[in-house]
Amino acid sequence: MSGYLKVLLADCEGERAALLEERLREISDAVIVRVPAAGSLIDAVTAEAPDVIIVDMARPDRDALDDLRRIGADNPRPVVVFVDRDDRAFMEEAIAAGVSSYNVVNAAFPDVKPIVMAAVAIFRKYQQVAADLQQARTSLTERETIDRAKALLMKERNFGEPQAYRWLRRKAMNESKRIAAIAAELLGSGQPEGPQE
Repeated sequence: MSGYLKVLLADCEGERAALLEERLREISDAVIVRVPAAGSLIDAVTAEAPDVIIVDMARPDRDALDDLRRIGADNPRPVVVFVDRDDRAFMEEAIAAGVSSYNVVNAAFPDVKPIVMAAVAIFRKYQQVAADLQQARTSLTERETIDRAKALLMKERNFGEPQAYRWLRRKAMNESKRIAAIAAELLGSGQPEGPQE
């Protein structure tokens, strides 16, 4: 990560938050901001645009998970959660809500630097996988659209498959559009237009 790492710390218990903040200072390029005492986590994420969110949940509750879900949907960030007791069902809910690192701790916090850096790396990898999957879905949808448009041309104009593809490609080049866009337009109109090849 270039520059500094902006960490948003959300913990309503002052002494524990101070201890966690002290541990976070071990990350030399970290800038730590706290969610205001009466403030909302969602508002703080919007206002601060942190690189990482750290949430301490002494008593895990579902409302906090709802906030994390909304953040994950609207403004995804790596989220590190510290809890004071082991609860497998809550852990699974937290991970489903977008938590990158779920940690059970007692009064003394562990070395948080590797936890935070691992959460950032896992989040980035997950985001890359999600982007790759979306690209693959888009490509597959476009390929299916092109195939359906070729089938329409083959039926309506008695083209062969290579001839139908050449027609789509030529029209795309003439109109400075992608072949998939031309195919979608053709399917939307239901009728091939322009000169027969």
